[in-house]
Amino acid sequence: MTASGAVWRNWGRTESVRPKRVERPATAGAVQRAVAAAAASGLRVKPVGSGHSFTGIAVAPDVQLDLTDLSGVIDADVATGRVTIAAGTRLHELPRLLAPYGLALPNMGDIDKQTIAGATSTGTHGTGLGFGGLATQIVAAKLVDGAGELLTVSETERPELLPAVRLGLGALGVLVEVTLQLVPRFVLHAVEKHAPLEAVLDGWLDRVRGADHFDLYWFPHTDTALAKTNTRLPGDAPRKPLGRLTRWVDDELLANGAYRAICGLGRVAPATTPFFARQVDKFTGDRDFSDFSPAVFTTNRTVRFREMEYAVPIAVVPEALREVRALIERRGWRISFPIEVRAAASDDNWLSTAYGRETGYLAVHRYFREDPREYFAAVEQIMAGYGGRPHWGKMHSRTAAELREVYPRFEDFLLVRDELDPERRFANPYLERVLGA
Repeated sequence: MTASGAVWRNWGRTESVRPKRVERPATAGAVQRAVAAAAASGLRVKPVGSGHSFTGIAVAPDVQLDLTDLSGVIDADVATGRVTIAAGTRLHELPRLLAPYGLALPNMGDIDKQTIAGATSTGTHGTGLGFGGLATQIVAAKLVDGAGELLTVSETERPELLPAVRLGLGALGVLVEVTLQLVPRFVLHAVEKHAPLEAVLDGWLDRVRGADHFDLYWFPHTDTALAKTNTRLPGDAPRKPLGRLTRWVDDELLANGAYRAICGLGRVAPATTPFFARQVDKFTGDRDFSDFSPAVFTTNRTVRFREMEYAVPIAVVPEALREVRALIERRGWRISFPIEVRAAASDDNWLSTAYGRETGYLAVHRYFREDPREYFAAVEQIMAGYGGRPHWGKMHSRTAAELREVYPRFEDFLLVRDELDPERRFANPYLERVLGA
C-alpha cells in the first residue's frame, strides 16, 4: 500500500483524479485484502489499467488498484486453445507470451496498450462480421466481489453470470484473471486501397460480408475513403511484412509525426484543415502486405486524441455516415481526424454494444487540444436516432435512463450488480451516471 499524492490522468487527458491511496497488488489474495481494507474504512475501490478509456470508467477517488504486477500467463492448454491470463497483462505483451503455445487472439482492435481486463470490461472490439468483441473470447474469469470474496465464473461454475461478468464495466468486482478461447497463430493478408467514399458506402454490406475483416477510414473534407481488407491465412503461410523503413515512414513519420504537426496547425489555423486533409488523403498510399495477425491488426498511435464511438445496426451505417458528413459540411466545422467505420458479429453479453444484433461502429475523433463537445454532441444525436449504443470506454453523455432503452438485458445486469456489489464498493461518478446509483 502506498499513499498517493500523485494525480492520475488517462491517455486522452479527459479525466484526472488524485486517489486517497494507491495499492499495487500482485496476487488475488492481495486484491481481496485491499477490497476488505477499503470496506472497513468505508472507501470505494477501482482497478485501473493503462488509462486508454476516454470516459471516467476507471477514475478512483478513494482507493486505486494498480494491477501492473498482476500480469502474465497463469495456465495454458494447447489442446483446447484455452489460456488463463492475469488481469493486468497488456495486450501488446500477448504475442510474446502466446508464441510458445502457437496461439493468438481471434481478433484485436487497432490499439494494444490496454490491459486484458480493461479491454474486455469496456467492450473493446476489432472488425469483422465473423467475430465478436474481445469479451466474447472469455470462457472463465475470477474476480473479487464487493465483500472481498474470490468468485469463479465459468461454463460450469455460476455460468449464468458469464454474460454479465465478461463485460462488467468494473461494476461487479475486480477481475484478477480471465481464461480466453484462443486460436492457432495465423497470418493476415492486408490490402489497403483508396476508393470513392460513395462507392464504398454503396457496397458496404457486400464488403463487410465478403471479407474476414473490413475497416473504413474517411477524412472529412475529402471524397475518398481508405478501405482496409484483411484476409486470414494459416500460420505457416508466406509472409510479406512491411519493411522497417516503410513501416517507419508510414506509421511514424507520416501517421504520427507529420499528422501531429497538421493537428497542431489546424488548432491555431482551422481554415488550413481541409487542405491538409486532402494532402494526407493523397500521401496515405495503398499497401499490400502480410504478417502475423497482431502486426496487422494494431498500429502505434502517439498523437493524442479524444474519441466517441457508437454502435448501430449494420445496415444503417452508410446512411448514418452520410448524415454525419452532411452535418460537418452544414456546420462548417474543420475536422482534422478521420472517421473510422468497422463491423462486428452479434453476441450475447448483456452490456455488449453488439448484443443481439450485427453491428456497425462509427468512431469520431478530435485532437486532444481541441474541444470536442459540440461535434460529439451533434454526432451523438444522430446515432441515438438509429438506436445507437455508445462505447463504454469512449466519450458520450448517455444516462442510465437512456441506456436502459437500448439494452434488453440492462435490468438483469443490475440484478447481478446488486448481488456482487450491494454496497457499491466499485462505484464511481461514471458508473452512477450510466448504471444508476
